[in-house]
Amino acid sequence: MSSAPSDFNELLGELDYPMLVVTAAGNGRQAGCLVGFASQCSIEPPRFMVWLSKKNYTYVVARETDVLGVHVLSTQNTELATLFGTLTGFTADKFSQCRWRTGPEGVPVLSDCPQWFVGEVLQRFDTGDHEGLLLQPAVVAKSPGAGQTGFQRVKSLKPGNEA
Repeated sequence: MSSAPSDFNELLGELDYPMLVVTAAGNGRQAGCLVGFASQCSIEPPRFMVWLSKKNYTYVVARETDVLGVHVLSTQNTELATLFGTLTGFTADKFSQCRWRTGPEGVPVLSDCPQWFVGEVLQRFDTGDHEGLLLQPAVVAKSPGAGQTGFQRVKSLKPGNEA
């Protein structure tokens, strides 16, 4: 049994994955990117997996650190989704274009995104063109009722990097 990859991509393109911004800091550099490949993967102990494209600047910086920030974009965070989804850290300083602060373990925390967590990277998995990073949440900030931005809201954005 075989199915064309384009059919598979088309099918999954109709799903409404939550969109997140992942941030990292390492060796004097900071990075962040819009991510749609992510999921809670354990309740007890709490674990979360996020996948980063190996072509992405955030992936390069994330390889130099053992902690990441994961920001759950609300419906009010369309500008952050656009900033972190359409520019690449290879050529642009995204953090000069938004409000942020240094968070736990030096991770950049986006000031206009009230829902986030910082997680320790427990393991890394090569899954093809993306690397999966298994996170153990350490610090969590939540904002009940803030909602979330899903893939359907941002799928028309032109990515800063190819996946």
